[in-house]
Amino acid sequence: MKLLIIEDEQDLREVIQQSLEMEKFLVETAIDYKSALDKIISFDYDCILLDIMLPGGNGLDLLQELKNLDKSENVIIISAKDSLDDKLKGLNLGADDYLTKPFHIAELTARVKSVLRRKSFHGKNIIEAGNVKLDPEERTLFINENPLLLNRKEFDILTYMLVNKNRLVNKTSLAEHVWGDHMDEADDYEFIYSQIKNLRKKLKDNQATVEIHAVYGIGYKLVQG
Repeated sequence: MKLLIIEDEQDLREVIQQSLEMEKFLVETAIDYKSALDKIISFDYDCILLDIMLPGGNGLDLLQELKNLDKSENVIIISAKDSLDDKLKGLNLGADDYLTKPFHIAELTARVKSVLRRKSFHGKNIIEAGNVKLDPEERTLFINENPLLLNRKEFDILTYMLVNKNRLVNKTSLAEHVWGDHMDEADDYEFIYSQIKNLRKKLKDNQATVEIHAVYGIGYKLVQG
């Protein structure tokens, strides 16, 4: 996941960047209106953290530019201006959230993860495929309305595969999504194979109408029978 921080206050910008990089996000920064505009025109981001008051321009104008470019980036406004008018303008222009300074970095990180999760699940709280119904917030899984208990990794794998249903998911992407900062410690992908094997068996034993197919040498694909 690639994020862009548009913030001219150096100390705050660096603290936010370090915090998000610890969560394994790829983070870029812009310190003024012009550099921010160049980046949003040239690149795509999963989420943009946007200050309203910027050297050389206004963050709300950047929101309008994103709209003009028909881009779908999530945007969280981070601003010292606790103005209802600015908040409403930002939300009307397509911002996903608004956080007033000062704020706790942990809260900002939670907001980022929340908007990214909503995007991944297409705004739905429940993911359904065939007779499988998964709630990522409550971490519950039902097959034919019957609950099925998975371990944490099995649940995360199934969630990722359901979000990417009918798409080829390579082993590296799956490992980075599910294992995160522990991925670098692995010498091979045996830890994925064992979890996938157990997950497949549980789905089959409970007569799920989705299956996880292995694509030799590349990864996996979840298909609905």
